[in-house]
Amino acid sequence: MSKEQNTENKIIDAAKKVFINKGMDGARMQEIANEAGINKALLHYYFRTKSKLFEKIFSIVFGEVLTVLEQAASNESDFEQFLDDFIRQYIKLLKSKPFIPQFVIHELNRKPERIVAQIQNKNVIKQQLFNIIEKAVKEKIIRPIQPVHLVTNILALCIFPFVAKPIIKGFALDGDEKKYKNYIDERPDEVVAFVKHAVLLK
Repeated sequence: MSKEQNTENKIIDAAKKVFINKGMDGARMQEIANEAGINKALLHYYFRTKSKLFEKIFSIVFGEVLTVLEQAASNESDFEQFLDDFIRQYIKLLKSKPFIPQFVIHELNRKPERIVAQIQNKNVIKQQLFNIIEKAVKEKIIRPIQPVHLVTNILALCIFPFVAKPIIKGFALDGDEKKYKNYIDERPDEVVAFVKHAVLLK
């Protein structure tokens, strides 16, 4: 890896931490430079404005979400396998990077058009997902359901436990972090079983 690439990667890692903790509005370029271990002038050399740096970070973070959807949509031969892959890979991503839902929700409230633009650039993924669901309905593998409802239901079941961690852990699980981790480990099996029971006809 070149020195320039290494420096850029350090900036991206540092900016990701700062933006996730403080959001676009609360983050400061000096703080990002300090986190990366470089001076502010060098930071501006790589990314001229905070907005450009944020766009880079958001593209990386949201891109990981779209990659999971893309991988799930590539399996068109077996609907049950598609569901399994979709749910398990999505929860796996959120387990490894639990900041993603809050980060995306914060940006939805601040600048929703950024997310819309990202999704529109990946319109083929949406169409693949919808085609898989429509095909399963047509072949009477699942009950009649509009693709938008099924995708929304799956995403909600996957995302909510991470967004609502303080409530689930603090109220339902008596504030016990170990219980919460066990709950998250169990979540893929529970969501897969729940969704299949809700939509499969056989």
